[in-house]
Amino acid sequence: MILLDQPYVSNFLKETIAKYNFPVLDTGNVTEHGELSLLNPEEIIEKFRTNPNSRLYTNSENSINWVIKHLGFTKLPEYINVFKNKVEFRKLIQNIYPDFFFCEVGLSDLDTIKLENLPMPFIIKPSVGFLSLGVHKVLNNNDWSRVKQLIKDEFTDAKSLFPLEVVNASSFLIEEIIEGEEFAFDAYFDEKGEATVLGISKHLFASETDVSDRVYYTSKDILKTHLPQFTEFVKELGKQAGLKNFPVHVEVRLNKNGRLIPIEVNPMRFGGWCTTADLTYMATKINSYQYFLCNLKPKWEKVVEQMDDEIYSLTILDNSTGIPSEEISSFKYEALLEKFVKPLELRKIDYKIYSIFGMLFTKTPKNQFSEIEEILISDLKEFVNEN
Repeated sequence: MILLDQPYVSNFLKETIAKYNFPVLDTGNVTEHGELSLLNPEEIIEKFRTNPNSRLYTNSENSINWVIKHLGFTKLPEYINVFKNKVEFRKLIQNIYPDFFFCEVGLSDLDTIKLENLPMPFIIKPSVGFLSLGVHKVLNNNDWSRVKQLIKDEFTDAKSLFPLEVVNASSFLIEEIIEGEEFAFDAYFDEKGEATVLGISKHLFASETDVSDRVYYTSKDILKTHLPQFTEFVKELGKQAGLKNFPVHVEVRLNKNGRLIPIEVNPMRFGGWCTTADLTYMATKINSYQYFLCNLKPKWEKVVEQMDDEIYSLTILDNSTGIPSEEISSFKYEALLEKFVKPLELRKIDYKIYSIFGMLFTKTPKNQFSEIEEILISDLKEFVNEN
């Protein structure tokens, strides 16, 4: 079963629902009348009462409130909380990473924190958050004043866009910097608690202080190199939390010694805004939505063998222009597409609401990787027209 909600449902997800006749509930008014055959809430509730091994996927964490309200008799609210609350997540894996520093602080405590008690530099993020809101790297004592003000400004705006279950500004997690290359991957746990990885993407950053979500990419080499280690980690994660019939989106880093350290785990979904699952399909032809809901497991050795050698990337076109969205009259999407050898799909987003111009999926030959590096560091000013 699938819950659909704001802010975005891809055509690929809708096509998957129609093709496999997956039961679906629209909790966010994101489908057109008659576009999909929809269930009513009582039908989903009854399915979970009669079949404890029922599976539920949502494209958006906006649906969390619905799950907590209507499916409180299942394990789902418990699973959601331990991952959605980043402090609870750190506590869950503390026995695996006993030397990792973290602490929780309230929003009202930001002005009274004693920096000498914290590792410097450090990361601060909301205990419950989304889309890098309120996530900042603090490099030194002088940097702390700037970051505090940024957090206060960001959460004033965010409260009007997302439910409190998604962005809760009352509590923040401070943790030590996790150095190394960053990756994101989707996975699920079956009715026995066994884990299956459904695709891996590498997260690129423009600089040491960059915490944005601008570029993710996947390839044959990434899958071949990291599948064994990531699978072992998610197996251990499932054991710690006792997960069954549950999908997750996991973000990790590999330090210079190759040790995997998790950043966070997002519950009940794959990458937000229908991103990583759709990217995985473009690169591998594995439909992650289908695989989770139908309990299928990729034959990875064969899948990787049949993949081409090109790079499949996702670019999130966040407003990094320095120009307020309300002062931008239009975005030059055609000019953007001309920068890439093979654009696969462009999703235009209402940037005046979400401060994101769109999302672009591309296929890039290895010898032209520079096109990805260029968009990674671009402030996108060349693509906007001001009022």
